[in-house]
Amino acid sequence: MSNYKQAMQIIKRLRRQGHQALLAGGCVRDKLLGRPASDYDVATSAVPDEVVALFRRTLKIGARFGVVMVMIDGKQVEVATFRTEGGYQDGRRPDHVAFASAREDAQRRDFTVNGMFYDPIEKKLYDFVGGQVDLQIGMLRTIGNSDQRFSEDYLRMLRAIRFAVKLNFAIEPKTWHSMRVHADRIAHISAERIAVELEAILTHPNRRRGVELLIDSGLAQAIFPELSQEAGHDAIEAIDELPDAVDFGLAMATFCAGLPTETAMALCKRLKLSTARLKHIRFLLAHRGALCEAQMPLSRLKLLMHEPYFDDLMTFQKAILKAQGKSPRPLAAVKKRAEAIDPSVVHPEPLLDGHTLIALGAVPGPMVGTLARELYIGQLEEHLKTPEQAKQWAVRWLEKHKTDSS
Repeated sequence: MSNYKQAMQIIKRLRRQGHQALLAGGCVRDKLLGRPASDYDVATSAVPDEVVALFRRTLKIGARFGVVMVMIDGKQVEVATFRTEGGYQDGRRPDHVAFASAREDAQRRDFTVNGMFYDPIEKKLYDFVGGQVDLQIGMLRTIGNSDQRFSEDYLRMLRAIRFAVKLNFAIEPKTWHSMRVHADRIAHISAERIAVELEAILTHPNRRRGVELLIDSGLAQAIFPELSQEAGHDAIEAIDELPDAVDFGLAMATFCAGLPTETAMALCKRLKLSTARLKHIRFLLAHRGALCEAQMPLSRLKLLMHEPYFDDLMTFQKAILKAQGKSPRPLAAVKKRAEAIDPSVVHPEPLLDGHTLIALGAVPGPMVGTLARELYIGQLEEHLKTPEQAKQWAVRWLEKHKTDSS
């Protein structure tokens, strides 16, 4: 659900108090493109203290930059005072902010298609930067000098790729040239902010173009020095074979398909991804090729099936095979085997517990763990089906290992 109704309430209240208030940025762009907007932001002539005084629940988290979050009916709306900015010593935040007019505010924004305002009451568009023309011709262009826009926030280079992917727009030549010149500066941006942009790019159905732009711009190599030309080619081809809707973990693993597992994991850890996401990616990379073994042991197949990422492993492996021009027939055979297995026997309770194994003569410690694992493999292979069979097998195993160690 969007926050459109809340944004309209805010605009009307600001207007009643004599302030100018307009919809701003991406929601205006999406309206002109006939796309649904996920969020509606408000830009106003009211200064932060005036905004706070008008609404009961507000968050002044960005007030010194002219931004207040207004909470209405459980939804929050960003309300930003028209402003100019300057400084940007850290390549991210302005050193000083001055409140200004809508026309002046438009000049500080990133791309022309994001720099327009719309009055939803009078149904009037305010376009001071040529955004409407660029929307019509499908062009992503920085507002003003590209070098200056990117030096203000180097993350805008990744945002340019995200918008080019999302909107399927071309990147204007001067904007593109500036991205290539400044690509190495992306290293100044925090890993968390980079990861957010990469997720949006790699999970979009148009992700192949996103990866091509990342590599051709030099941004991919600046973020991931380990990404060789060959690995970059593998990433483009494999990621193109994924279905439209994918999780970031699957997309990131596919992006790393041409890299050794540990190299890829070091790369992913640098992005400060969550432990769960890293586990997801490691599982996919570490088990590359496993599902191509049509005659793999039943126990191994069951252990893989029990993992929450088994379906993703199928998708991942299929993408790799197709990217390499290889037949997916072995994968199809394994999938058929997996579908024929009763889910109740994929991860059954062990036939014997550790206490029973010790009572049978296993020495507490590593021996118990080793015996338990081998018993469980036999159970998954369906050679052992009852506790009595398991006990007999365990006794024979213990006698053999006692003899071997003596």
